[in-house]
Amino acid sequence: MSSLFSDKNALFLLTILEAIEKIKIYSANIKSAEDLISSDDQLQYNAVCHLLLTIGEESKKIEDGLKETQSFVAWDQIAGMRNRIAHDYRGIDKEIVFAIIKDELSILREACENLLKQLHLSDDEMNTLLSSPFYKHLQYLGGK
Repeated sequence: MSSLFSDKNALFLLTILEAIEKIKIYSANIKSAEDLISSDDQLQYNAVCHLLLTIGEESKKIEDGLKETQSFVAWDQIAGMRNRIAHDYRGIDKEIVFAIIKDELSILREACENLLKQLHLSDDEMNTLLSSPFYKHLQYLGGK
């Protein structure tokens, strides 16, 4: 079955999903915004901000028609957060970053998985994409 949308969207979605998985790993022991900003010389904070920037950048590349199928996601706010991180790093609110990590990423993950399903990639196509070391944490998406 073919998709109405370009297969290029798969790369954008996989990159977002990998960033989400890495954020979960990097923030697993973080209990507050203060922990995020103060632990390990801001290593996790900087990594999370970079990955949120990546999520925002990749989200802008997904076809609008595809994103509209998951309209409950605030795609404009995701892109806006990317812009804030890129252009006003010192002005980023650590409480917002922490809230995104704890409350919003699971919603985005589910939406991106739903979008990926709409691309109707074959198991071989998915496994080829997942063979990249950039998608190390996404093996749960692999075909049979």
